[in-house]
Amino acid sequence: MTTEVGSETEVKKDSEQLGPDKAKEKPEEASETPENQKSRETSTEEAQDSSSVPAPTSQSSPSSQKKEKTSSESKGISRFLPPWLKKQKSYTLAGTKDDTKKRTAGEEQVVEESECRSPEGVAQRKKSLEEAAAENQHNAKAHDKEEKDSVSSAETQPAKEDGKEREVEKVAEEKEEKQEEKEKETKEVQTAEIKPENIPQKSPKKIKTVQCKVVLLDGTEYSCDLEKRAKGQVLFDKVCEHLNLLEKDYFGLLFYENSEQKNWLDSSKEIKRQIRSLPWVFTFNVKFYPPDPSQLTEDITRYFLCLQLRQDIASGRLPCSFVTHALLGSYTLQAELGDHDPEEHRSDYISEFQFAPNQTQEMEEKVAELHKTHRGLTPAQADSQFLENAKRLSMYGVDLHHAKDSEGVDIMLGVCANGLLIYKDRLRINRFAWPKILKISYKRSNFYIKVRPAELEQFESTIGFKLPNHRAAKRLWKVCVEHHTFFRLVSPEQPPKAKFLTLGSKFRYSGRTQAQTRQASNLIDRPAPYFERTSSKRVSRSLDG
Repeated sequence: MTTEVGSETEVKKDSEQLGPDKAKEKPEEASETPENQKSRETSTEEAQDSSSVPAPTSQSSPSSQKKEKTSSESKGISRFLPPWLKKQKSYTLAGTKDDTKKRTAGEEQVVEESECRSPEGVAQRKKSLEEAAAENQHNAKAHDKEEKDSVSSAETQPAKEDGKEREVEKVAEEKEEKQEEKEKETKEVQTAEIKPENIPQKSPKKIKTVQCKVVLLDGTEYSCDLEKRAKGQVLFDKVCEHLNLLEKDYFGLLFYENSEQKNWLDSSKEIKRQIRSLPWVFTFNVKFYPPDPSQLTEDITRYFLCLQLRQDIASGRLPCSFVTHALLGSYTLQAELGDHDPEEHRSDYISEFQFAPNQTQEMEEKVAELHKTHRGLTPAQADSQFLENAKRLSMYGVDLHHAKDSEGVDIMLGVCANGLLIYKDRLRINRFAWPKILKISYKRSNFYIKVRPAELEQFESTIGFKLPNHRAAKRLWKVCVEHHTFFRLVSPEQPPKAKFLTLGSKFRYSGRTQAQTRQASNLIDRPAPYFERTSSKRVSRSLDG
């Protein structure tokens, strides 16, 4: 008789079907006691022997089946003992994971074989298997927890150590950053403290302004604040704007180094490099006297020219005859007082005005007589008549400089629109027109002019003059350059280009020439500006006369 016994492959398949989930839940088993291990080993060997026998496909007798059932039941009795009879499992890992997995697989195979062989006790076996599986799961979970705890503790310790090191590094970095920030703050504070310390030294650049006073031609003062590095053109433009003057190229600003030495303010240079003393006091004057004042476009320009000429006459810089003094004085009265009125203008009204350096009673009476003849003239017309008579004077527009000739005789060198004039004892002894002069130069305190040869001469001649000092020679040379450029040239010359080891001055006149000024004057298109005419300088006389 033969019995149907499942093949080894079938048993394995069943075990794979029944226990995949359970095997997954049993990762590792704890070590058992030696007795349990021996009983398990014997049972597994017997199960393997029985499974190794080939099973015939034919049907077996029921008697043989009973014998096999009893033998299988007797062999696997220890497997089905209740869990409380077994010894407790230790929580320490005695074997490796591979051994425990093999054991669990063998146990599952034996259980499945026994289940297949004993169909009657399936329910009991299932219950026991479930209880054993539950107990194994419980023990495995507890063991896994211990492993995890031990592993986590082993992992967390270096992690904690790494975290402590990182925290220490972070604290060190934060300290370094704080130190750097403190250093920056200290630097900023130091710079902030240094800056206010430097403010009194560098404040002149921002705050340092110089008050300038300009004495105008009518005797009034104009004051303004300028930066110390401002150029002369800035101040000159402000003064002209204050005066509402457009034809300003004939005028300039003078400053005095001493009572006798005067200098024209160069508009292209900084003021502080030209004037060395404070306060900055200038006078607004006519620099280039127009040869024909009637060509001036606006009345206000002629008015300022009249004021300048009145000062020149009253101070003696422009000498006049008795008749000329009286005539020019009468035009001055007509321009300032209007027509003569016997009720208002009594015999002593002229004594308040100064027309000449040495004004006499006879001159005043003559001025009063001529004033009566100018009835009907407007102030502008009176100014025009004044200029027409003043321009005929021999010293009109002449800038005088003290010098000595080659023989050491005191002379005066005069620069005007026509050329260079030489005076001795107020008399003109020689004249060099601009076309006749080839070159002007100075060396130390000597001033030289190179003159074209005359009709009967073949060679050029150079004439030298001795001036008080080097600065006076340079000042005279500059005045000659400016007058020649303004009156003779159509446009100013460009300064020479800088060369290596060049000798001589590079100064050139940078303003507009007379030709350019006249062109600009023709383009003026505005109504005649209103201005108040101020009376000439009055002379304070005592009551005793």
